[in-house]
Amino acid sequence: MTRTAETRAAEPWTDLVEEALLGTNRRASPGLLDRAAAATLARRAGLRPAPAPEPPAPAPHESRPPLPAPAVRRLATLLAENSSELLPQWLATARRRGFAAPPELLPPLLDAARQRSDLRADAVAFAGARGHWLAALNPEWRYALRVPTAEALAEADTAARADDAVDVRAADAEAADIWQEGLFAERVTHLSRLRRRDPAAGLALLRSTWATERAEDRLLFLDTLQEGLCLDDEPFLEAALADRAKNVRATAAELLSALPGSALAARMADRARRAVTITGEGGLLVAPPEVCDASMQRDGIAATSPTGRGDRAFWLGEIVAATPLTFWSELTSASGIPKPNVSAQDIPESGATGSGGVSGNVAGPASAATTPDSVLARAVTPAWADELREGWARAAVRQHDADWARALLAERRSEAHARAATGGAPSRLLSVLPAVERASWTARFVADLGLAEAFQLLVTCPAPWPDDLSDAVLDALAKAARAGAYPWSHSGVLGVAERCLPFSAAARLDTLAVEATSAWAEVLTRLADTLRTRAAMLAELA
Repeated sequence: MTRTAETRAAEPWTDLVEEALLGTNRRASPGLLDRAAAATLARRAGLRPAPAPEPPAPAPHESRPPLPAPAVRRLATLLAENSSELLPQWLATARRRGFAAPPELLPPLLDAARQRSDLRADAVAFAGARGHWLAALNPEWRYALRVPTAEALAEADTAARADDAVDVRAADAEAADIWQEGLFAERVTHLSRLRRRDPAAGLALLRSTWATERAEDRLLFLDTLQEGLCLDDEPFLEAALADRAKNVRATAAELLSALPGSALAARMADRARRAVTITGEGGLLVAPPEVCDASMQRDGIAATSPTGRGDRAFWLGEIVAATPLTFWSELTSASGIPKPNVSAQDIPESGATGSGGVSGNVAGPASAATTPDSVLARAVTPAWADELREGWARAAVRQHDADWARALLAERRSEAHARAATGGAPSRLLSVLPAVERASWTARFVADLGLAEAFQLLVTCPAPWPDDLSDAVLDALAKAARAGAYPWSHSGVLGVAERCLPFSAAARLDTLAVEATSAWAEVLTRLADTLRTRAAMLAELA
């Protein structure tokens, strides 16, 4: 019997979908599209209006002062252009000076921070409580809910210090919800904040769920223990050395090696004592381990080298990097031998093969043997000299030892080249020193060796650069322009210079641009214009 239009309109929607999926060549479906249109109209006509949803709560009150009008216009321009260099500095300055974000610019601000993770901390803080309120209404902005506002952090700290037991219980309950039910990023953020405020409480929280966490999550949670790391964390980290995940074991070993008083550090010192001895002339005779035994592997040393170096060189570097630096001063002091006046060639090779390298030495009194300079001045078995120095550099960074960092950096500058590819790269050693020292050392480095290896060093120096560093960079740029180098070969340095050169450098850049070739003139003029834009931008936020 032929179905009427009315019965077809009322036929189940699933039947129409089935016929469409099978195709008209497999099942005769006369008027399929007409029937689907009729059914669609019937479905829509038969819908009953749903109850209106509850309106969202009003946006919270904003107590911070509004942006000056010129700064509002500047922010709108930067967001429209998504300026890679100026927007981060603008947001950091506006946040630091306590301004409130304009309501009309909150959507593009949250969009920009969604696309660029480097903006998120400052953008969300600048957006404030209203930004959090707005982010809750749009799934694409949910990331902002995982970045706490300054107000939320202040409330959490107040609740943690409050004498009122009700407030404390409420704060604890909220924290428990985040830890048990929150997204991974929220849990990491919560644990990091708790470690900064109360390291013992952070460790206890991590212990409570450690056994049930995924390996990749355990690794990142373990990284948070760098905040407030102390010997109270040692038992937990020692247990983590037996973790089933290799990366977790390696991270636990690295954290323990940053605690010179830990049992792991003592075990590494014992291994270093067997690998490095004092010769009769006061040099350092190096004989790395022949095998990586089970105890070494438990302490985070891989059985085979994951690098291009040989296994013995790798094992030596791992041992030295994890040995307390005080061990080397004690070793050389205990020998009772003055700093030797002996060449490295007089120390036997011990049958070893390695990357080579010779360390210098200077005669001196035995009382000076406790300083890093005096340890570095001793002759070292040539085949293992580079591995030993790289291990010392890694240890200086890991243990935040400024004296060792200075001594190793002094050696780096005395060389005719920059060996920035090693684990003891100057940029890592510089990170241990105060900002003023970093800038001064980098200025001398740039003046001596130019910009070829300078990018990573310049990144460690905060803005604005002092005069000596600014002058060294400008001199090096002028030299590169005269030598006919391509401007884009220095694009990294130019990018850092846009953020860090003082505004006063614009006048000299104008002069350099007049004297340069067309390619360099364009680059230097743009850099000068950027500096002037930065100056105007920050003045608008004054």
